[in-house]
Amino acid sequence: MSRALLEGIRVLDLTNVLAGPFATLHLALLGAEVIKVENPKDGDLARKLGTVTGLNDQLMGTSFLAQNANKKSLTLNTKSPEGKEIFRRLVTTADVLVENFRPDVMNRLGLGYDVLSGLNPRLVYCAISGFGQTGPDALKPAYDQIIQGLSGVMAVNGDERLNPLRTGFPVCDTVGGLNAAFAVMAALYHRERTGEGQFIDVALLDSIMPLMGWVVANLLIGGQQPVLMGNDNFTAAPSGTFRTQDGFINIAANKQEQWEALCDVLDVAHLKTDPRFQKRDIRKQNRTALTPLLEKKLAERPTADWVERLNDRGVPSGAILSLEDALRQPQVQRRALLQAVPTDGLGALTLLGLTARFEKTPGGITAPPPRLSADTEAVLGSLGIDPEAVAALRTKGVV
Repeated sequence: MSRALLEGIRVLDLTNVLAGPFATLHLALLGAEVIKVENPKDGDLARKLGTVTGLNDQLMGTSFLAQNANKKSLTLNTKSPEGKEIFRRLVTTADVLVENFRPDVMNRLGLGYDVLSGLNPRLVYCAISGFGQTGPDALKPAYDQIIQGLSGVMAVNGDERLNPLRTGFPVCDTVGGLNAAFAVMAALYHRERTGEGQFIDVALLDSIMPLMGWVVANLLIGGQQPVLMGNDNFTAAPSGTFRTQDGFINIAANKQEQWEALCDVLDVAHLKTDPRFQKRDIRKQNRTALTPLLEKKLAERPTADWVERLNDRGVPSGAILSLEDALRQPQVQRRALLQAVPTDGLGALTLLGLTARFEKTPGGITAPPPRLSADTEAVLGSLGIDPEAVAALRTKGVV
C-alpha cells in the first residue's frame, strides 16, 4: 500500500480559527501527524464558532469541524513552567511548528524560533500573521475583513451601486493558509537536501495581493485603474453574467471563435459583422450596447438549455448555483470532494477533503476532528510521561 506523502512528519499546530488551521489541515490530509497544542480551558476559539449552538457548547463548532480533520488534540498551558518544559521536549520530536499569534507572543513566552531552533536545528517554523513579522503594522491585530480592506480586494469588488464589497467567505485567511502550507512543503524539501530547518514568515496581506496579479499589472504597468464591473470580466466581452428566461447564466466567450459560435447559437449572426462588436477590444468598449442584444435572445430559453447548447459549441458557460446545489452537482460527487466521516457522539459528518489527486501518495480524511484534549495522554506518553503524571498535570491545570 502506498505511503501518504507526509507520513512520518510531526507538526505542532499552535494555531487558532482559520488561516493557521487551514494550513495544517492540508499537511494532515497529506499524512502528517498534526498535533494541535490547545489551551486546557477551551482550546481553539473556532471550537465555539458556528451556526449550531449545541456543537459550540460541546467545543465542536462547525468552524472547527471544517478545518481540523486528521489532527490530534493536546492541551498544554505553555505559560506555566511545567508546560514550557513539556513543550520544549515536544519540539525536539517535531519536524514543523505552525503558529498564528501576533509576532511578539512566542518570544515573550520564551519559546521563539531562536530558542526552539537551538533545541532542534531541523525545525521548520512557520509564523502566520496579518501583516508579517516586520514593518510598521506588524504588531497590529488583524482579521480577514481588515486585510480585505487594506489589500484593495474590497475596492475592486462590486459595481457602482455596491462598493466597497467583501468576498462572501474569508478569502484572505484561506489564501494565507494555503500559502503557509506551500511554504512549509518547500522548506521541508530544502531540509531534505541540506538537513537544515528555517523560519518562515507568512503575512495575510502579502498572501492575498498576488491573487490580484492581473489587476495589479494593469495598474502598475498599464496605468489602468481598476474599473468596477460587477459580474463582467474585464478581459473580454461578452464575458460575464447574463439574464435568461428563468434566471442567469455565466458565459465566457473570451476567444474570437467563441464569440462567433455564440452568435450562431443565439441566432444573431449579424452581430459578427457589426463594427461595434467585430473585435475583442472593440466589444469590450461597447459591452453596454452588446449585453441587452444578447439578453433579448437569451430570454427565449431557460438557463439549462443555453448551457447545453453553448457548451456543445465550445463556448464556456454554466449555471449560477446555490451553495447547496453546487455541493450536490454530479461533477463534485464524482470527484469525491466531500467525505462522510464517522465522529464519536456526532454521527457521520460530511467534510471537504483533499482537492489534489496524487497518483502514488494519495491523501484524504482518515480521522475526525478531535475532541479537546483527546490525545493528551497518548502524546505525552510518547515523551515518556506516564498516565499518573498526566493526571497530576491535569490537576495543576498544566494540561
